[in-house]
Amino acid sequence: MAVVVVTDSAAGLSADLVAELGIEVVPLHVIVGEREIREGVDPIEIDYSADSVTTSAASPGELREAYERALDHSDGDGVVAVHLSRRLSATWESGRQAVRDMGAEDRVRVVDSLGAGLATGLPVLAAARRARAGESLNDVYECAVSAATRSRTFILVNRTEQLRKGGRLSSAAAFFGSELVTKPLLQLVEGKLEMREKVRTRSRAFTKLVAAAVDAAASDGAALGIQHLGAPEAAENLAAQLREQLPEVQELYIAEFGPALGVHLGVGALAVAVLPGGCV
Repeated sequence: MAVVVVTDSAAGLSADLVAELGIEVVPLHVIVGEREIREGVDPIEIDYSADSVTTSAASPGELREAYERALDHSDGDGVVAVHLSRRLSATWESGRQAVRDMGAEDRVRVVDSLGAGLATGLPVLAAARRARAGESLNDVYECAVSAATRSRTFILVNRTEQLRKGGRLSSAAAFFGSELVTKPLLQLVEGKLEMREKVRTRSRAFTKLVAAAVDAAASDGAALGIQHLGAPEAAENLAAQLREQLPEVQELYIAEFGPALGVHLGVGALAVAVLPGGCV
């Protein structure tokens, strides 16, 4: 058969891509009051401003089931699991625990994507395409690690309060002043969410977001992943500007953030993940 790639629901990949490349997706959890909902599996309506909405990682048991199923589908060729950053979620560590419980360190490799959303999804696509081409477990694993290391992510949010409450953004960000007069532009650096700079208006922040993505893409072609929460027009505008300024872009995907990330970013969030060299 072939190596099977596993990821989590925060990767932001469409059902068509998942089916086409045989990717196994493990749902993360969204907790609304006393209800625990599996992202992408159970129907859900979210009030993103509610304090009662939280999230939780996939458990070692859930990941073990997924890895065992994927290993069976691979006919023994192996599994590469690419999950969102260990600095943002316990999912990666749960995956490591699942592999130890299985005693399958030589057959299941777990990769920290150093990102979230399509910053995880793009390395997943790169690895899954190598797997589909019949490459070895080591080669698929190295492809995923390389893509994760090369990717860059920039995020525009209206406020950082939800990120701070959840511990995803350092409280040192308070240095940047009142959010009543700034629009924070964030970035992922080695898997950690950091403040990139403060901008006084959303339009100016949008311009900075475009410039950061263009600079990160370089000139050798890139894959881009644009995500938003309740801001489809802004996402399309961002895509149009990036296509114009980066004519050599190999692939460009647009998706809405799922609730597992959306509850931390808030309505109006807009992000771009950049993978120089593309998902090949």
